[in-house]
Amino acid sequence: MHLPVCAEEVRRGRGLSHCAGEGGKTGEASASGWSVSPTSRGPERRSRGVREPARSAAAGRFVRYRWGLGRERGDMSTCSVSKGCFVFKPSPKKRRVSQKTAYDFREKNNDSEDSELRFVTCQSLWNQIKSETEQIQEDLNKQLFDNLVSFLRQSHSEFQEKTTEWTCRMKSREIPTAALVLGVNVTDHDLTFRSLSEVLQNNITPYIALLEAKDCPGIKNLMQKLMGQLMNCYIDTDSLEDEDYVQVSQNRISCSMTSLINWYESVTKKTDSETPSKKRTSSSRHWQSPPVVVIFKDMESFTTKVLQDFIVISSQHIRELPLVLIFGIATSPMIIHNLLPHSVSSLLCIELFQSLSCKEHLSTVIDKLLLTTQFPFKLGGKVLQVLINIFLYHDFSVQNFIKGFQLCIIEHFYSQPLSVLCCQLVDAKKRVNYLSHDQCENIRRLPSFRRYVEGQVSEKQIALLTADSCLKEVTLKLLEDLHVYHENYVSVLRCLHVFTSSLPKYPLGKQIRELHCACLENQVWETEEYESSLQLARMLNKSDLVTMLQQCVEIFVSSSGKEFDKTVEKLKDFLTQFQKLEAEAFQEQDVSVSSQKELQKKTDLYHLQKTLLELKESRRSKKLTKFEMLRFEVVDYIDSLVRNYLVPADHKTLHEIVYFNTASVLREHLNAAPRIALHTALNNPYCYLKNQALKSDGGSISNKAPDICIVYKLHLECGRLINLVDWLEAFSTVVTAAEGPNADAASSDQVDDIIQARFIRAVSELELLGFIKPSKQKTDHVARLTWGGC
Repeated sequence: MHLPVCAEEVRRGRGLSHCAGEGGKTGEASASGWSVSPTSRGPERRSRGVREPARSAAAGRFVRYRWGLGRERGDMSTCSVSKGCFVFKPSPKKRRVSQKTAYDFREKNNDSEDSELRFVTCQSLWNQIKSETEQIQEDLNKQLFDNLVSFLRQSHSEFQEKTTEWTCRMKSREIPTAALVLGVNVTDHDLTFRSLSEVLQNNITPYIALLEAKDCPGIKNLMQKLMGQLMNCYIDTDSLEDEDYVQVSQNRISCSMTSLINWYESVTKKTDSETPSKKRTSSSRHWQSPPVVVIFKDMESFTTKVLQDFIVISSQHIRELPLVLIFGIATSPMIIHNLLPHSVSSLLCIELFQSLSCKEHLSTVIDKLLLTTQFPFKLGGKVLQVLINIFLYHDFSVQNFIKGFQLCIIEHFYSQPLSVLCCQLVDAKKRVNYLSHDQCENIRRLPSFRRYVEGQVSEKQIALLTADSCLKEVTLKLLEDLHVYHENYVSVLRCLHVFTSSLPKYPLGKQIRELHCACLENQVWETEEYESSLQLARMLNKSDLVTMLQQCVEIFVSSSGKEFDKTVEKLKDFLTQFQKLEAEAFQEQDVSVSSQKELQKKTDLYHLQKTLLELKESRRSKKLTKFEMLRFEVVDYIDSLVRNYLVPADHKTLHEIVYFNTASVLREHLNAAPRIALHTALNNPYCYLKNQALKSDGGSISNKAPDICIVYKLHLECGRLINLVDWLEAFSTVVTAAEGPNADAASSDQVDDIIQARFIRAVSELELLGFIKPSKQKTDHVARLTWGGC
């Protein structure tokens, strides 16, 4: 039996499921979609039957309408029109990911012959940095993951051995739960949970489910996601029609705890019945009956009812299913008690785990990526400050900081032709010898190299500006000096941080990144904060000063710089002198104690005042002690190291090759201002379209501009309420400004209709962007929502 397709119902959007009915079963599937079969004879209407697809047309990704012709009975000349709907869902396998090549580097600099080499250098540098950041992440999370693994092993072993403690838990229906406090840097949690799941799969259990609140609005959805991940099948309703990705049909799965227990028992029995060799291989990583770990990535976002229902249901089946919960918490562990009542939270055996602070993580990343000579690429002071400010005042995300760092690398290699020399010193020396004349000219254009040339004698200046061979020799020497500068800079910076990080109120900052930014921006010894730090350092006690000197000796000994042998000897000499002063310090202490005893013996007020005045005068004329003189000498020596080695990077020649200093570009990409960008695009479309016809004076409105730009400029001249009729007349005047005065009436009427349609579309776009809204005061007016031009 075939039911006709009602074109009116399809036009109204009632869907094919309403129209097709049973008749769709006889249709044949074509290569492009669902085919249309001839209908049976009917007295009133004859059309084509449509086979019902697996899902509604409204839910499809791409919907195409095809008009078909059906021949009437007995009359081959007449045709009836019917409408069919075809849903085409692209397969992820056919999607191609565009690969970046060196051509992207040639787009901006067409004359650069080293674009391919720059691209390869940029890619190699980022791969090294990426592997280093992954290693940092692994090292920082190692302690946390080890604690979680031991917790899971303990709970699992108790379940295996059926000990008394576990039996008590079974009676009280407690579920082992790990409360993992990760901090407010939510964007970094995905990477942490991914690493955690890999560690657990390698050491504890293969049965791990990661749940998010957006996918679990109800307990049914939660059970679907849980069983789908554990059974390694996709039972999401959105992907049911893709047979390539569905391994188990949703109709065959009963999403309940009983089904989950039955599945777990079947899986564990299958593992037990394997061959001994396979069993030994699997038992080397996992236990015989591994636990089922359920990770709630964002516990605060889950609804209370979903959590309560899942915990209560799970606690009733804890004897059959070794379930372990891990709660990902961004704020505080108290959120567990805020979300769950006592009757539900008492079903959990909670243990708290704290991850490393995101600030400490950032300090480690900066220390390993920037304060090292391993990577030649460096960030300027303003650029680094932009990234740190985004981290501190926006998201506390270390991953976003690393992405910003990656953006700096790409932008530097893309915009700087001489970045081909931003590589290891050995490779840079080889590449300098093969520089072309154009690249030599690029070196001569660098501001730092111009300052260097101006400081040379006239003969040397002529040679540097005319002879490429002389320029290459000097470039080699300058690159070596820049490399030595980085080695010395890092060591002295760490030494200075040892002295300033323990001072009261931290004048130069508590973290080394703050001190690093201060040294990059200007000469740090000329700042007031540095002077106050020296004054405070001159009042340090002996024990603190000796400890700081010992740390500085360790820093300089482990440094790769070759100029610090004398510095180490000098610091060791200071430590030896401090040791010699210990005996003298004890003698001075005995003298001070005896003088205090004499003061205590005298009870006469006159003699007491006289003695105090004498002590005061002696202190005024008293010279500095040997310890104070030695302390001043140590501080002055550290000050001399700072003045010699902590020169700002922009004072060094050829710093533009390795330093990225364009902070404005970074702000445009990371601190986007959509309202300003919209105003610029609508008020001055030439800024983005680069069409010479769109150039106009400040207040004029060009009729060559897009319609929305014309409407936007006109709306800027209006008040709070805008009359649509006046607005349309003004728009028509601007658009028809270039037309001749002798236009016939028929054509003018036709143009008016087109202009009105264009005006309606432009106004609708402005409403969509949020610049205007309909007004309830007057029907033919709209209300303006933005003021000030942007």
